[in-house]
Amino acid sequence: MAPADRPRAKGPSGPGARLALRNWRISTRLVSLLALPVVAATTLGALRINSSLDNIEQLDRMKLLTEMTQQATQLASALQEERDKSAAPLAGKGNAKDDRVVATREKTDREITAFNAATQDLDPGDTALAGVQSTLVDISKQLGKIGEIRDAAYRDHQYYSLTVQDYNELINSLLLLSQDMAQATSNSDMINNTRALATFASAKEYASIQRALISAALADPKSPDFSANDRRYAKTAVDKEEEALRRFNQIRDSDSSDDLLEPLDSRADIKAATLYADRAVRDPNGLQAEKRTAIDWYDQDTIKIDEMSRIEQTLLGEMQEKARDLRAEAQQEAILNGALILLVLGVTLVGAFVVARSMVRSLRRLQDTAQDVAQKRLPELVKQLSESDPQDVDTSVESVGVHSRDEIGKVAAAFDDVHREAVRLAAEQALLRGNVNAMFTNLSRRSQGLIQRQLSLISELESREADPDQLSSLFKLDHLATRMRRNGENLLVLAGEEPGRRWTRPVPLVDVLRAAASEVEQYERIELSSVPTNEVAGRVVNDLVHLLAELLENATSFSSPQTKVKVTGHALPDGRVLVEIHDTGIGLSPEDLAAINERLASPPTVDVSVSRRMGLFVVGRLSLRHGIRIQLRPSDSGGTTALVMLPVDVAQGGRKPGAPTPGAAGQGGPGGSGGSGAPEGGSAGMLGSLPSRRQVPGSGSRAALPGSGL
Repeated sequence: MAPADRPRAKGPSGPGARLALRNWRISTRLVSLLALPVVAATTLGALRINSSLDNIEQLDRMKLLTEMTQQATQLASALQEERDKSAAPLAGKGNAKDDRVVATREKTDREITAFNAATQDLDPGDTALAGVQSTLVDISKQLGKIGEIRDAAYRDHQYYSLTVQDYNELINSLLLLSQDMAQATSNSDMINNTRALATFASAKEYASIQRALISAALADPKSPDFSANDRRYAKTAVDKEEEALRRFNQIRDSDSSDDLLEPLDSRADIKAATLYADRAVRDPNGLQAEKRTAIDWYDQDTIKIDEMSRIEQTLLGEMQEKARDLRAEAQQEAILNGALILLVLGVTLVGAFVVARSMVRSLRRLQDTAQDVAQKRLPELVKQLSESDPQDVDTSVESVGVHSRDEIGKVAAAFDDVHREAVRLAAEQALLRGNVNAMFTNLSRRSQGLIQRQLSLISELESREADPDQLSSLFKLDHLATRMRRNGENLLVLAGEEPGRRWTRPVPLVDVLRAAASEVEQYERIELSSVPTNEVAGRVVNDLVHLLAELLENATSFSSPQTKVKVTGHALPDGRVLVEIHDTGIGLSPEDLAAINERLASPPTVDVSVSRRMGLFVVGRLSLRHGIRIQLRPSDSGGTTALVMLPVDVAQGGRKPGAPTPGAAGQGGPGGSGGSGAPEGGSAGMLGSLPSRRQVPGSGSRAALPGSGL
């Protein structure tokens, strides 16, 4: 048949056009999938949202500084009031306990506490507020000297200006906060407002200095006049107040500044206080020209200071309102930018979804097929190969069904190759394992046939021999042949074969234990005690004798020849029977015990390691075959204890728990009561008729070997 006439294999269509989306390279798909959303999010987010968030952060910082400046302004006002109100009492009589002095100082202390609490919210790691941090450090140092300033206040009537100057240094450090607020924002309106606030606060401080110096001069009992230093200092304060107010008008819009300063220029009482202060500091006889007391002057000038405080609070309120408005605008802008970005991302994601879907479908199909192969198909196929002839099992492999030209299609093709190779190797392994099992079975059957002929010949020689020494040698030869037969049976267990013949009737447990002991080389060291009268189900007898013989062989081999290996049995209330095998050997480490118990519970696959511990593997296989639980643990007296737990269906002769046991009385024999002599009556006869065990002429039981003690 020509190639063109051959039938095409049915299946999914081919890879299609080279430019088809499903044939793109994975890298190309990923780039096309991620490029547009990433570029859009990066560009718009970096340029718009980040800018809005920076503005919000700056305005939050400005809000915090505005609140702090509010506390600083209140503290500065309290210090001004303390300085000015205590000038007359301290300069006149030097009475520091005057109610006016005490009250103003207490108010100042409260404001200091409130200011310190407000500064706790400032982040010390914010590098944008380095200037504010430096100012706060200076303020803290100045506040620490408030006690010294109060102690030295207005003591020397020639230098009242020194006290005023000490207070002024502390107040100026507080007023610097309003100037440092400009660091927190790049908004020109906010910067202009902070400059205006700082300038007006300076003007108010100069007005307060005039109030303090004039009050101190009027209250001086020696001479109600200025000293030369005080007059010079007071005149400087008047000039700087006027200069600060002029700068304030320049910083702010003229209309708004005129509205704010209008009460200072229009109210007669305020104008009178201003004129009096100007005349007092410039005219050498200004204080004597108009007779006034310190209290009268303080009350009159306080009207002006209070009005200036109101203007100061108005400026702070405008700043706070402006900061709130700017923050609201920045937040609204961030929301709009975010919505715009979400819209762009939504559009791009729709396009990305189309690209991603072509990838996901192939990947999902490959994933589902791989999981189905790993979890279902391959294990079921291996199970079929192990349970039946590999040649009768269909080992064809179904393709994943992904035939694109991209990397996913190549991975799918590679997975199909791996799947086929795994099936081929599993079939070869099953065939090899079957051949090995067949060899084991063949070798075992041949060896057993030869050994059985050897045992028959030895039995014939034993029946004719009368010399005790020769008879003892024949017994040893007989025993070695029995052990060789057990090794042959081990090969059958490794091959997965079951005994050719089974015991059809229940057998007393003591007889099973004696039969197992008779197959051990050092059988004379085995001591039975407290064996219950339970009977073992006939189908389990041969395997249980084999299992116990391996454990007893292990116990005698790894313990001193001068010690006994004790075997005890315990009938449990639920119908199970526990057989314990104790030796006093060198024992095992906890790691070795754990490894052996794991092998007993889950025997590994037959490999080279099984040959080194064949008995352990055989015991595990036989125990799993009949549901017998075996565990090794350290013995209390040294050595190792093997625990063999016989289930109910094994320990009760195949009957349900509670059913009567025919002929149960006396079946234990001497071994049931811990005796060590030869069995009597039915027990011996029962053991002698076990078809798969060595039958000894004469007594009918291996337990009757001379010197065995069993």
